[in-house]
Amino acid sequence: MTHSQEALRFRYRFSDFLFYTCLLAVPLLTAVLAILRHSVGWMIVYLVLLVAASVLLLKFFCSRCPHYTREEKSLKCIFFWRMPKFFPPRPGPLQMMDKAASIFAAALLLGFPLYWLVQEPGLLIVFALSTAGFAAAVRRNECRRCIYLDCPANAAPESLKHPE
Repeated sequence: MTHSQEALRFRYRFSDFLFYTCLLAVPLLTAVLAILRHSVGWMIVYLVLLVAASVLLLKFFCSRCPHYTREEKSLKCIFFWRMPKFFPPRPGPLQMMDKAASIFAAALLLGFPLYWLVQEPGLLIVFALSTAGFAAAVRRNECRRCIYLDCPANAAPESLKHPE
């Protein structure tokens, strides 16, 4: 697999998963720390929401992705490595319900800790910057080479989507 910015990305390596997991861990751990400083109970609620949001994303977003719809029994993508496929593959474009559930899950994970983060301005800054850095890295490195051409965030150039 070439790592050129000029080719669609059909396969991921474990190192790709580690890279994005480490990037995503910073805002998530920052949120957990901010909540934990005020309440163990609410931190547990946030961790449960994290799991629930991951399940929502797997069901409504990931189950349509070509990396998910492969015949393999487990995932090998930048967010879930070797995780079993709990839901049946649903190839094709996202429906309105898929988009709504995916946006809700992301908004829940970003919005829930804000009450505690506002009380910890330093952690709020780390959370905001690391979330923006994670989103920028995914957009810059993945969306421009994504094989899920029906994804609303796909930014692959037309020359890659429809080579002539």
